[in-house]
Amino acid sequence: MKIHDLQPAPGSNRRRKRVGRGIGGKGGKTAGRGTKGQNARGNIPARFEGGQMPLHMRMPKLRGFNNPFRVEYHALNLDALDASGLDVADPESMLASGLTHKGALVKVLGRGEITRAMTVRAHGFSKSAEAAITAAGGSVEVLPLPWGDRRPPANGSQFTNR
Repeated sequence: MKIHDLQPAPGSNRRRKRVGRGIGGKGGKTAGRGTKGQNARGNIPARFEGGQMPLHMRMPKLRGFNNPFRVEYHALNLDALDASGLDVADPESMLASGLTHKGALVKVLGRGEITRAMTVRAHGFSKSAEAAITAAGGSVEVLPLPWGDRRPPANGSQFTNR
């Protein structure tokens, strides 16, 4: 067998059916589409649902909002602080001991107990955590947020030139 003897198996390659070329051939007149109706006429978009309200119009457009002034804290409980063995707990030492992650604002929450006096510096404290730390003989220091106060001015003072 030589390369010029190769050919496809008989019947495997068929010519494509040319429809809508007049009544002389097979597939003339209605071109295999049946008679009348939407499918016999034009092209229908894939998203068309037969006149039913389409899915993209049934979905709500805008819901809620993302607060641009939200401050997100990394929560740290008293039991984790007590187990860390730190005497002075600030964000840098908490990061070094693996309690927080880089760039996180730390808020201390009141789950668990603290058994020794320690100085805790963080960006926020719950009332129960603050009470537990001071009751154990420790001290609490609230750190300022790194960017200051980002809230808009209160009492409509942004509309001064009316």
